[in-house]
Amino acid sequence: MKNIAITLITFITLSSCVSKKKYVALEQEKGEVVNQLTKTQVEKEELEAKFAKIEARVSEYNSKINTLTDEVGSLTEENYTKFDAVGNKAVVSEEAKVGMRKTLSKVSPDVLKYYNTLEDSMNLALSLNLKRFVDTTDLDESDDIAISIDQTVVMISISDKMLFNSGSYRISNKADKILQKLADVINSEPSLDVMIEGHTDSRSINTAKVTDNWDLSVLRATSVVRKLQNDFGVAPEKLIASGRSSYQPLTDNDTREGRSRNRRTRIVLLPNIDKFFAMMASN
Repeated sequence: MKNIAITLITFITLSSCVSKKKYVALEQEKGEVVNQLTKTQVEKEELEAKFAKIEARVSEYNSKINTLTDEVGSLTEENYTKFDAVGNKAVVSEEAKVGMRKTLSKVSPDVLKYYNTLEDSMNLALSLNLKRFVDTTDLDESDDIAISIDQTVVMISISDKMLFNSGSYRISNKADKILQKLADVINSEPSLDVMIEGHTDSRSINTAKVTDNWDLSVLRATSVVRKLQNDFGVAPEKLIASGRSSYQPLTDNDTREGRSRNRRTRIVLLPNIDKFFAMMASN
């Protein structure tokens, strides 16, 4: 019996010692886990802080990229609308030159070889665009219309035989087609001003209604102005009537052909060249 009691006490003691060792081991393991968890939490917080900084830098870079993109766009637009001088004739932007090149791309190389400068090319492009806009193909004598630019203005010269009877300042019925088309051009651009110039040959004239060539040239100009205003709806404040008599001839007056060339009405348009090309391109 005594031996059994000793054995039981010994077993209980040994069991108690084993449980205490396991407890200590578990406590130690728990401590290590807690330490590792704390370390992981710290590392997580550090990574989150670094990530936040990276996000801020990315946002800053994106903002700079957007700003640079806007600046590049502004510079591109500025360059596109930058004005270049064309001799002493006019100033044009890159946008107008693009329109001019588009027009000239349809011109035969045999024709273009005679237009070597930007000034020459601009004259040709404006003439072609305006002739296309006016569409003289349905006019019986379209060769009697000449178009050019000078000192930033567009000039349309029309032979008097297309507008008047010989020696008269009354507009003939056949003038309606060309004046209607010119009125369409004038009315399409609100900021456009228009001067109508009458020109005669050098032969003197004196009738009951016309005193001399000064008188005839002015009367012809005012007849065109009234026609544009009354029949084709052109605002009168946009119109200027003037007479040049015979003192700005295109050629000499010694021949019938020369006198015919000098008898003309010149329509002087004062547009913004860029707006003019945009107006032509939209039709």
